Amino acid sequence: MATVKKDDRLTSSQSLLCVGFAGIFSKTVTSPLEVVKILSQIGTFHCKRGFIHSFVFICQNEGLRAFWKGNMVSCLRLFPYSAIHLATYKNIVHLHIDEQGDISQWRAIVAGGLAGISAALATYPLEVVETRLIAQNCQEPTYRGLLHSLSTIYRNEGLQALYRGFSLTVLGAVPFSVGCYTVYVNLDKLWQERHVRFTSLQNFINGCLAAGVAQTLSFPFETVKKKMQAQSLLLPHCGGVDVHFNGMIDCFRQIIKNKSVLALWSGLTANLVKIVPYFGLLFSCFEMCKQVCLYRNGYIISPLSYQPKPGVDQSLGPHELQEFKRYLRNRKSHKAQSSSIGNRW
Repeated sequence: MATVKKDDRLTSSQSLLCVGFAGIFSKTVTSPLEVVKILSQIGTFHCKRGFIHSFVFICQNEGLRAFWKGNMVSCLRLFPYSAIHLATYKNIVHLHIDEQGDISQWRAIVAGGLAGISAALATYPLEVVETRLIAQNCQEPTYRGLLHSLSTIYRNEGLQALYRGFSLTVLGAVPFSVGCYTVYVNLDKLWQERHVRFTSLQNFINGCLAAGVAQTLSFPFETVKKKMQAQSLLLPHCGGVDVHFNGMIDCFRQIIKNKSVLALWSGLTANLVKIVPYFGLLFSCFEMCKQVCLYRNGYIISPLSYQPKPGVDQSLGPHELQEFKRYLRNRKSHKAQSSSIGNRW
């Protein structure tokens, strides 16, 4: 999966801030594609006639703001999700690294999958709320924001409704991880060189390819999950779901029986179109935020350039660098005081 590269010159809070800012910006810009994708998965009348028609139909019936339904909740979910994912991933990787501090690509991907499941478990109610907000008509809303959505769902449907379909997150993690691994083990053959020599552009392309393959393989699980999340008697047409079902297995069966196997990939076009701009904005915004932090930490000469500051050891961590600077200042101050005393004598 495409991820931003860790830089030890940033503190943990700075890394989280950079990831959060980049994620919020990229999610907000690509929100229209996300809305079309989810409405296609749910099976609402908005998306019965194809990808392009969906945009026109949503705009005509709900207005432009409909393309950002649920985006605020999605952005709020990003920070706890990223924090839990990062902490869990570090702990899992620490258990599997060898004596040289290395870990195999396969184990790293499995660790990422387990970390993703842990983070999803903690933030799953927010994902359900996001889906409900997207499923409703924003001209005649059933839910009014995050807190109202959580309280309404809990009061009318119970706690289990806030975790409806979570098992599909676990099941979907298997083909997702397999897709990532399949791409990454073949990268050397694709580029005809070792992965340690890949450029930033090559890494970006690799991330997009891995995301495309992994998400395509796990998409049926995602489709059924979205249908289960949206299913509610409080919403028109029970959340816009185009098949009636009882439980996960029955949902798979009814989709295949009443529509076709290909219906499990409804919304895939919008999802694939979203990958390149999403990760492009994610990487570029992360790099911009990272440059500002590196400049504040004293590693580079300008927030607009990666040119290293002369005399600064780039291998030092942020706290080590600050301690070293403090040591130099104290040493300089001590020499000045000694020189002053010597002059008086």
